[in-house]
Amino acid sequence: MGRANDEAAAALQEYAELFALNGGDAFRVRSYQKAAKSIAGFPGDLGETDVRSIPGVGEAIAKKVEEFLARGSFRQLDDLRARVPEGVRRLTRIPSLGPKKALFLFQELGIDSPAALAEAIRAGRLGGVRGFGARTEENLLKGIEHMERSGDRVHLGIATDLAERVVGSLPAERIAVAGSLRRMRETIGDIDVLAVGDPGLMDLFARQPYVTEVIAKGERKTSVRTDRGLQVDLRLVPAESWGAAMVYFTGSKEHNVRIREMAVRKGWKLSEYGLFDGERLIASETEEEIYQALGMEWVPPALREDGGEVEAALRGGLPRLVELGDLRGDLHTHTDLTDGIASLEDMVAAAAARGYSYYAVTDHAPDLVMQRMTLDKALAQRARIADLQAKYPDMRLLHGSELNIAPDGSVDWPAEVLAGFDVCVASVHSHFTQSREEMTRRFVAACENPHVHVIGHPTTRKIGKRPPVDADWDAVFRAAARTGTIMEIDSYPDRADLPSDLVRLARHHGVTFSIDSDSHAIPHLAHQRFGVGIAQRAWLTPDDVVNTWPLDRLLARLGGDHATP
Repeated sequence: MGRANDEAAAALQEYAELFALNGGDAFRVRSYQKAAKSIAGFPGDLGETDVRSIPGVGEAIAKKVEEFLARGSFRQLDDLRARVPEGVRRLTRIPSLGPKKALFLFQELGIDSPAALAEAIRAGRLGGVRGFGARTEENLLKGIEHMERSGDRVHLGIATDLAERVVGSLPAERIAVAGSLRRMRETIGDIDVLAVGDPGLMDLFARQPYVTEVIAKGERKTSVRTDRGLQVDLRLVPAESWGAAMVYFTGSKEHNVRIREMAVRKGWKLSEYGLFDGERLIASETEEEIYQALGMEWVPPALREDGGEVEAALRGGLPRLVELGDLRGDLHTHTDLTDGIASLEDMVAAAAARGYSYYAVTDHAPDLVMQRMTLDKALAQRARIADLQAKYPDMRLLHGSELNIAPDGSVDWPAEVLAGFDVCVASVHSHFTQSREEMTRRFVAACENPHVHVIGHPTTRKIGKRPPVDADWDAVFRAAARTGTIMEIDSYPDRADLPSDLVRLARHHGVTFSIDSDSHAIPHLAHQRFGVGIAQRAWLTPDDVVNTWPLDRLLARLGGDHATP
């Protein structure tokens, strides 16, 4: 999929946002949002496609996209950008503040940024303003604090896309990503790239189209700002020091302090150039040699957080971490029957191309009203899945549903309907601001429902947009362990949910997990690699992850072999 797809989709999404801020018709706003999703999820290259053939792209939108592809913008977008101050647009990124309220705050009260809104709330200027009660004000302040904490960090999907562009653009003898991205942290502040090669790489790097500003340029290190807002540091390292440099620049700082202390205790010195005994070089070329010289197993990058990995590596006790190749299927995906953009047939074909042993289709259940799901539609989809199964003898198709966990913990559909699904993922999609006690009871009730197999994206967070819900996670995970309910690691990079710290806590309570893509389009199936990174950071082995299991073991866990024939 070309970058043009992402950029055109982002432009349409921005236009929809600005159009809504200007009081535009809600139906047209939705049509632009839908077209943006379709274009972002289109598996072909936009530059080589008639955009009118993409679902949801009519003539008016097609013309805007064509103009965007030709010059990087379109007239109507330029007009709206001139009319709406940037601060007002930032207001709409505060969780729970929609475009109408943002525009009202600007026009009536002159509030033109999240900081100005926080100040107005604290000064009591919104007291008595319709639609801004005490609870709303409290939630808005929480949302602003969440935005400020997120700062300039981006999720793993944005950082990985940029890092792959950087690595692909430089003809180095050897090149790799280090830093927090290599450790698969769920949010990334900047990107570190190491390379072996000619100093001319620095000039080439500074001239790349993704570079918007050269912050500092030297023979050994160049730092740039990019079109994604992220800083990227490129360092040239000697070939013979590759391993030492990768250890040093991968981090974490805490992990590096621990292993440097071990070297010092032996009378040695560990730096980015190697492990030395005085002037004598002990090891430098590979990471494995350095760890071995220190009497340790090689530590996978995802574990390098000073969370017990040094002690485990010294005694030869590191786990065999789950890897992408261990996954045999996906238990949470969508089609165009609800809010996905690809057909059932196309999603199943793409899953088969990935070599899966099983694949679950889990479109939304009816309580998410905007998806217009009905039992008739679900049963018709089940019949289509049964027909499709004959075409894919090596991949078991599972008919599932993503249920909505209501405020009281109940889910859509009565028990007899739920019993007909092979897998039920239950997720919170509303009432995010319930109290800790209410939210905890809500999750525990869902775990105790015998028809719920998986709790989907449990914290409900959206990185940079929506904070996690408040729950007593120890109590939730105890309930999940008791009832055998699987906790999801939703691999969608702006969710990354459960986050690795909670995965580790849940594992401590004896919970098992599924690493799912939550795909709404064919390219999303590849997101599972991000979920695997989260799982590795939490020390998960293949046995902890149910979708690494063979089909018969998985079906037994889902409640007996009652799956679609």
